Amino acid sequence: MSGERSVADEYVTLLAERGIEYLFGNAGTDFPPIIEALARAAEEGRRVPVPFVVPHENVAVAMAHGHYMISGRMQAVMVHVGLGTANGINGLFNAARQNVPMLFTAGRTPITEGGPLGARNNYIHWAQEMFDQAAMVREIVKWEYELRHPAQLTTVVDRALAVALSEPRGPVYLTLPREVLAEPAAPRAHAGETSSLAPASVTLADPAALAALAEALGAARRPLIVTANLGRNAHETEALGRLAEALAIPVVQYRPRYVCLPRSHAMHAGFDPHPWLAESDLVLVIECDVPWIPDQAKIRPGTRVAQIGADPLFARYPIRGFRADWSIAGAAVPALRTLRELTHADAAAVSERRGEIELRRGQMRAAWSAARDHAAREPEITPVHLTACLDGVKPDDAIVINEYPLALEHFGLEHPGTFFAHSPSGGLGWALGAALGAKIAAPDRLVIAAVGDGAYMFGNPVAAHQVSRAAGLPFLTVILNNAMWMAVQRSTLAMYPKGYASRANQPVMSSLSPSPDFEKVIESCGGYGERVERPGDLVPALKRAIDVVRNERRQALLNVICRPVVERTS
Repeated sequence: MSGERSVADEYVTLLAERGIEYLFGNAGTDFPPIIEALARAAEEGRRVPVPFVVPHENVAVAMAHGHYMISGRMQAVMVHVGLGTANGINGLFNAARQNVPMLFTAGRTPITEGGPLGARNNYIHWAQEMFDQAAMVREIVKWEYELRHPAQLTTVVDRALAVALSEPRGPVYLTLPREVLAEPAAPRAHAGETSSLAPASVTLADPAALAALAEALGAARRPLIVTANLGRNAHETEALGRLAEALAIPVVQYRPRYVCLPRSHAMHAGFDPHPWLAESDLVLVIECDVPWIPDQAKIRPGTRVAQIGADPLFARYPIRGFRADWSIAGAAVPALRTLRELTHADAAAVSERRGEIELRRGQMRAAWSAARDHAAREPEITPVHLTACLDGVKPDDAIVINEYPLALEHFGLEHPGTFFAHSPSGGLGWALGAALGAKIAAPDRLVIAAVGDGAYMFGNPVAAHQVSRAAGLPFLTVILNNAMWMAVQRSTLAMYPKGYASRANQPVMSSLSPSPDFEKVIESCGGYGERVERPGDLVPALKRAIDVVRNERRQALLNVICRPVVERTS
């Protein structure tokens, strides 16, 4: 045993000094210096990130993602060379499109064929090497680099963290060659100090652009707000609500990823922008990549559109052509507050709008209520009934992580920090790992992962349930099981409503029948599983499962057999 500290020793110590609390890892032959460093730190009582062994990379990335959603604090992931990187790309894509900062690291196949400590000593080291390992992720990360020399360590780590935490936030990629990690550490002149590289300060919107927009907003007769990504914290939700209330502007949350606006708010205009767009003369698109579907939107001639957000043009999207008469880059909260202060609207027009919105909201809520009542009378469980039942039994502070199945019209989206939906990139298999990460960040709150059966299988459930059991992180999984990839079937029928696929006896390339007994998967990991088939059994089953999670401190799963809801052509 040498008293000399290695680069790996300094690396894990530096991560802790910079605020990284957890290292979610899927280890390989590139990890020995890191493993040795973690073991040494434990023996010496030195603070380092808590390591989590995660048996699949996609789950590890989702855990870092889920923790950040709740805590707002960036975490680290380490995977095995290019192979582990490949397995984690799905989750990395989700984090990138959802602006989740993350230090995503991978080992590097040993460079040398012999000699230095850490050189190749396993037959796989030749076949695993790539000419350009980072090429796999270069398009979806904000920055990538390889640690090349011990003297670089502090600069490399500080730059990685600063870039990841600068708006718009996102993941970065760092490769760590085994020989470099095993080398003696270079002296750190300022060990224990905070980073010398601060993240870039938040951009404030151009005052002149906001003033021009405020003038147009004051003159608008039928303004509309569309958002999806506001609500990452309570300040965003509050600022949006105050602007909408003051000026009587309806707010549509189109495919929301957070609680953008409480459902009880007087300006909550539902989840579909298309009925509102036909009469709107000014649309504020705030932190929303897709505010409507072009072929479905009937926008009035002359309607002007303002795009507002950290990156209002979504520059990393290859193509995005939504109208933008104003593209205002800047933090949403101060921009919303400034608009509220600068906008002077006619009081009579605001009062008239308020009355119209109240009437339309009443009609909308009556239709939602009728749909819930109808679903409750159906002989089979439907997504509407499942959503309403879950909403009725969960505690107000429960964290619900939704990967496709919930019908949001029937779900009480009230409090920021209680609802999180999948990334717009749609990389399936996110919710189970995100639930684990959320549970680490909020150990005293009930965490519920609502998933479709396809998303559940993508989520590497055995790996996720093993981590839940090993780490003592109980959460509830509710599977809406319709034995098919519904998104695939709906997309096919939307393109070919009277085509051959619409007349097929079984869905083509979207059927997942026969469905596995998912309730037995969690039982193999010490959890509670139950299959639910009748509508009347759903609420009691939900209550039993929640009791298991909260009082027995065990993970639970409900395999809810649902009727596929697809319009078919006769």
